Amino acid sequence: MNYGPLIYFGVVTSLVASWIGFVAVPRQTVGKLHPDVSTNAASAVVSYPSARSGEAAQGRDVYQSLGCSACHTMQVRPASGGSDIARGWGKRRTVARDYLQDPAPLLGSSRLGPDLANYGERLGTNSFALIRLYNPRLVAAGSICAPVPFLFETRPIRGGVPSAEALPLKGSAAPEAGSEVIPSLRARQLAAFLASLSTSVDLPEAPLPVAEETASK
Repeated sequence: MNYGPLIYFGVVTSLVASWIGFVAVPRQTVGKLHPDVSTNAASAVVSYPSARSGEAAQGRDVYQSLGCSACHTMQVRPASGGSDIARGWGKRRTVARDYLQDPAPLLGSSRLGPDLANYGERLGTNSFALIRLYNPRLVAAGSICAPVPFLFETRPIRGGVPSAEALPLKGSAAPEAGSEVIPSLRARQLAAFLASLSTSVDLPEAPLPVAEETASK
């Protein structure tokens, strides 16, 4: 018996099924997504996600060039799939709409460090991010994150007045007297990108959890 046609049919069927499952269906379900438009507490119309601009957009390239995705993910798992939300890494699970304005999702390959999908909201300010970048151990003593001091310059204080950009380093971390540590453009861009990471927006497919006091009414 000639099994050639049967094998051929099986191979073609497998390829077509794979294409449908990995290309056609995702394109049909995700390709039609648009930013979610809603009204915030101040009665202003907002669109999420919005495109990053300026230093935050440029900082994404710095993030990629430094290989940060090798140690950090940007995907908060649902409560049923892990403890990401309980850890405070995000208020809801990450969904496809969160990546609409990114050239390519930076999902990451491992979690040697915490998930960063909502890092900007946990972070607070760019200056805090800059200190972490310069030396993570200054913020968390047990951190295994690699510092990037090459993105900073130690220089003499000019005119006897410290620059407004100088890192507020103290103790053993402070530079020699008369010197200051200044972030480079790439450091500022990376800090701006990290500060822009926020996903705490109520979406139809991923609503924020209802507060207990609200749910009890």
